[in-house]
Amino acid sequence: MTKGILGRKIGMTQVFAENGDLIPVTVVEAAANVVLQKKSVETDGYEAIQVGFEDKRDKLSNKPEKGHVAKANTAPKRFVREFRGADLGQYEVGQEVKVDIFAEGETVDVTGISKGKGFQGAIKRHGQSRGPMAHGSRYHRRPGSMGPVAPNRVFKGKLLPGRMGGEQITVQNLEIVKVDVERNLLLIKGNVPGARKALLKIRSAVKA
Repeated sequence: MTKGILGRKIGMTQVFAENGDLIPVTVVEAAANVVLQKKSVETDGYEAIQVGFEDKRDKLSNKPEKGHVAKANTAPKRFVREFRGADLGQYEVGQEVKVDIFAEGETVDVTGISKGKGFQGAIKRHGQSRGPMAHGSRYHRRPGSMGPVAPNRVFKGKLLPGRMGGEQITVQNLEIVKVDVERNLLLIKGNVPGARKALLKIRSAVKA
């Protein structure tokens, strides 16, 4: 069954394994998540649990939001996501979900919004090759041919310069190195999407 938790990226560090290996890890703070709703096939057409993370001020939430979280007897949440495939019998509305749902050695998928990199050319954005760098070339880092003459337009989906980053990305099969229950921290091997303080969704690996 799928397990999941929402958290915030603190940054990266490194820890030593028992055999002396140095492991780069990302530290994720996942303070208690609150189950806001249980979705079932009868009422919603699919099964999922909806969890909220990090309280926000009343002023920043509207009436429907306040009514929704009132059923779970909690404050309005800044970050709300659903986890499909969870065992609904294990959860109750208003229940807290903590980092101890995961154990060391488990594999997880981490979803976040990647760092924004602004407007970039086709070489950096899509990994295209450059033209000759000779002085007479006049074709160094351009995006290439725009396509055939006949349709007289640029085809949809052509890889061109534009805004790079700021997209939702999921990194799969990352290993949990350590679970710190007292400080609500997860240490995940390797790097995860997003800048420091970015919001992350961590769930059981789909392909593990």
